[in-house]
Amino acid sequence: MKPSASLLQSQKQSLVLTPQLIESIRLLQLAHIELRQFVEQQVEKNPLLELAPNDSEADGDVPSVLGEDPPRGERENGAEPSERLREEKSTRDTPAAGSGEDHTAESYVANPETLHEHIARQIAFTAFNPQERMIAGALANHLDDIGYLRVDLLELAGILNVPLSVVERVLAALQLFDPPGLFGRTLGECLEIQLRQQDRFDPAMAALVANVEMFADRDFKALQRRCGVDDDDFVDMLHELRALDPKPGNRFQSGGPESIQPEVWVQPSREGGWNVELDPDTLPKVLIDQSYFVKVSRLTAHNPQDQAFLNECMENAIWLVRSLDQRAKTILKVAAEIVHQQDAFLRHGVAHLRPLNLRTVADAINMHESTVSRVTSNKYMSTPRGVFELKYFFSVAIGSCGGGDAHSASAVRHQIKAMIAAEDAVLSDEDIAVRLRENGIDLARRTVMKYREAMNIPSSVQRRREKRGWR
Repeated sequence: MKPSASLLQSQKQSLVLTPQLIESIRLLQLAHIELRQFVEQQVEKNPLLELAPNDSEADGDVPSVLGEDPPRGERENGAEPSERLREEKSTRDTPAAGSGEDHTAESYVANPETLHEHIARQIAFTAFNPQERMIAGALANHLDDIGYLRVDLLELAGILNVPLSVVERVLAALQLFDPPGLFGRTLGECLEIQLRQQDRFDPAMAALVANVEMFADRDFKALQRRCGVDDDDFVDMLHELRALDPKPGNRFQSGGPESIQPEVWVQPSREGGWNVELDPDTLPKVLIDQSYFVKVSRLTAHNPQDQAFLNECMENAIWLVRSLDQRAKTILKVAAEIVHQQDAFLRHGVAHLRPLNLRTVADAINMHESTVSRVTSNKYMSTPRGVFELKYFFSVAIGSCGGGDAHSASAVRHQIKAMIAAEDAVLSDEDIAVRLRENGIDLARRTVMKYREAMNIPSSVQRRREKRGWR
């Protein structure tokens, strides 16, 4: 056959995340304090939104209110409708004198700036085009609390339907943000970013950063040979490395301890099961002033620009209400399934904690694992056994010697801790492993040692020395 050129038309499906969808996904992983801050920012920007008090009548499943028929009004002279809209919103939201609201000095103290607020402010002042700004926001959403980027760039480029080179270019710009070291994907890259901004990333320092794990192991002789420098230069390089910040995002965390407010409450029911409810105090209630929308819409009917602004405000308001409602329903659904899976723990304690993974919960409620993972991040559940982070209920399975049901790693750690606390003669890791096998738990000595060290329990040698000292 002779080669020939032809035009073919085909259809294909692809998943492209819009900026609003990305924000909806981000809402799932926000703790209630961060969620309230986000909602307050949206209320400030959108004149159609209002925050309802927790004891208002808007306690329905969907936190929105449709207004009654609006009173007739005529267009005022002076400011343009879009400007008047903002001014009236500001006036309505400003507490009147003598209203009894708190006006102490503490009420005027600004909240500490969070890491994501700090990043968002720098993105706003960076000369990005619309596509680059969307990519920057998506990358910022994958920044963890210590300032590291936790996402695969190729996967993100596919989700956003943009070339990988554009994502890498935006990331390079974000890595110049303050404080130095943000958006590093590894410890080495975080240190490299800081050294480059100090113009100190020479070949010797590059070798030091590339072998930073040897620095943690204090293998200085081998590390010096890798760097190829003399003693004085190597000492100076170590001082420079120690002066860097391996966790640049930590400076944005508040110094005082944060109070934990559970979003889910679990109580025994009269029928013998469990009542799972969301705490209304952690759910910001957003009202849409539709009567105000209709009123101003009549005033702006002949001005396409103002009408477009008003319609955009309404679309954003509806999106926020729906996203908050979906977030609440998703948290409740995941929490109810966790309670169902961990019924024995709630009744009998940590020794009966079942092994559980994200896939099990996701399959049971027909959701994706990533959604369950986001929901369980920074969320807490109050139970008759205490307050636990939702992630606490997920633990790996440890096999049984007799081929029976697997054991939860958390329950096994609890048994190890109880054995050591009740020991008369000091038990070695091997002794503990033998006792666990007698109880039907197949655990190697090395794993016992790993669990013991994770609980900060000294070794048998150290415990024996301490007992001799006490005697």
